[in-house]
Amino acid sequence: MKKIFIILPLFLSGFLFSQKKPQKKSAHKAAIPVKLNYHDEFRKISDEIMTNGHAYENLGELTKGIGPRFSATPGYTKAVEWAEKKLKEIGIEMIWRQEAKVPVWIRGKESLQIKTGNGDWKNIRMLSFGNSQGTGGKDLTGEIVLINSTSELNAMSVGQLKDKIVFVNVPLDPKIINTNDSYLLAAKSKLISASVIATTGAKALIIRSLTTANDDTPHAKMIYYEADDKVKIPALSIGVRSADELEKILKKQKVTAKINMTAESKGETTNPNIIAEIQGKKDSKVIVLGAQLDSWDFAEGAHDDGTGVVQCIEVLRAFKALGITNNHTIRVVLYANSENGGQGRDMYASYVKKKDEKHVFALGTDSGGYSPRGFSLDMSPQRRRQVFEWKNFFLPYGIYDFDQTNAIQDIAPLKKLDIPLAELVVDTQRYFDYHHSVEDSFDKVNKRELLLGAVAMTQLIFMIDKNW
Repeated sequence: MKKIFIILPLFLSGFLFSQKKPQKKSAHKAAIPVKLNYHDEFRKISDEIMTNGHAYENLGELTKGIGPRFSATPGYTKAVEWAEKKLKEIGIEMIWRQEAKVPVWIRGKESLQIKTGNGDWKNIRMLSFGNSQGTGGKDLTGEIVLINSTSELNAMSVGQLKDKIVFVNVPLDPKIINTNDSYLLAAKSKLISASVIATTGAKALIIRSLTTANDDTPHAKMIYYEADDKVKIPALSIGVRSADELEKILKKQKVTAKINMTAESKGETTNPNIIAEIQGKKDSKVIVLGAQLDSWDFAEGAHDDGTGVVQCIEVLRAFKALGITNNHTIRVVLYANSENGGQGRDMYASYVKKKDEKHVFALGTDSGGYSPRGFSLDMSPQRRRQVFEWKNFFLPYGIYDFDQTNAIQDIAPLKKLDIPLAELVVDTQRYFDYHHSVEDSFDKVNKRELLLGAVAMTQLIFMIDKNW
């Protein structure tokens, strides 16, 4: 069991813990704190990463060398080994695994076909929702019913959707400039809940992909069945062009769909979070950086979240390369099972609570490797004001947005422990073009933008370490 220490106010701790044998004071040993020139420190960090940064090359290895790294697959195991190797290469000695239970879900074969009247079946590109029930490899056939709003769903009479296949064609709202906000608004809609749709008696759910792209690439979505669901219907997504075409056809005539999915769940196994740290020279308080190590089973996961993984590693590399003496422990957590369960982040939060570890700050990065614009701050007003006071140091690096307050999902469980949270804010206008699709590949990432994100993260961690 970890010993419990009483944390005294700073003016007391400085007195009580320095009660040693009195020594003759000398001018050169006076305990005068060194005043840092933060503009110079920021420039050193930027110069080091922009000149010598490894993040882009590391991302290439992770995405092209390993590829998809879905939970409970050999790809994830390879990613774990790769991450440990990279951390050792930059001189990190404290590296360990933290096992978390993860679901075993196998996509298998999947297909969607539609036809009108006595016409021929037409294949439509599709993706099963993550953790979705399948059709047992059998054809599930039914008439498609279009629903575009919750009011339409609520207006349906009992039996109107029984044995039908519900198609929801709701695009991301283009009027919302912050694409994260438009995505979250759509993702929370009960229209894309298989549990809600199942209560109507419907057989299956088809949704328009949650994307800003104007192509026919389907984007994955995670499914959540409720514990008391009597029937767990299959759910899938289609590309926006197919969705718009299907809606046009449905306004003119009846359309029949045929779905065949062999997707199935096979219990649980364990996958590890990877944890690495540079221990603090002053105390054992923790500053943690988090990113998800897993990706979808069909995707390289470059922006989601390979960029976050390599940026976190780059922060540790920069601290080591610059010989920065960190007061607190700087820790990186690469989370397991973010895409289809979130067990890794929950496990880490439970660990922190159980160990009663003092965390000063948590920073997440899961919005892609685009140009950094600022940090979303989910913390007390006092802490926010302190960060605001540093804005002028960040402005030369294009970092100006400190007004947002949403924390990303992988560090979100730490909020219950009263830990100040922040997320790297980037220009996300292209992020949802590729998010959760086969298009999320290494070639979509710009090296300079990726490194600039790592610069901003390192600069913020440096300021937190020196001032909190």
